[in-house]
Amino acid sequence: MDGFLILFLICVVIFWALAKSGRRRGFKYNPNEAWPFERKKLLTSPEKQLYYRLKEALPDYFIFSQVQLSQLVTVRKGHDFKQWFNRINRMSADFVVTDQAMDVLAVIELDDRSHLKADRIAADQKKDKALTSAGIRVIRWKVSAMPSAVKIREAFNLTENAAAPVDFVDAKIEKIQINAIL
Repeated sequence: MDGFLILFLICVVIFWALAKSGRRRGFKYNPNEAWPFERKKLLTSPEKQLYYRLKEALPDYFIFSQVQLSQLVTVRKGHDFKQWFNRINRMSADFVVTDQAMDVLAVIELDDRSHLKADRIAADQKKDKALTSAGIRVIRWKVSAMPSAVKIREAFNLTENAAAPVDFVDAKIEKIQINAIL
């Protein structure tokens, strides 16, 4: 009988420990609890530099930063939304350029050395495929070869006298890699 009691008490302790650890993992909202968040910068220094160049080069267009891909693409009807959405979940575009009607003209990605790692290359390919399959132009520039405002205008087929870019909707879907623009 003593062995049964000891075994019972061990089971109760194990059950209690598991239940308590499960409560720690699960989130129960407590309005009085302090949360461990702190503010961070929206853009890195190179991203800020490119943002200001984009604003200078494309004054008639809107430039958005750190936009979730889920705001740019959706899953076509007839396909499993969850399955396809999960492929892009938590991905973001560095910059999105839109016209005055808020139609997306291009997504601009700024790649640093971290984009040379195998996992980042795979993630970039996945992001590019999602965007281009939705008909969104992707432009990638390297931090080490960040384009000038003039080169940005050229990438958007803008001359000094032009007020609007070439219609990208009629153009073939393309992925532009500009690696050595200074």
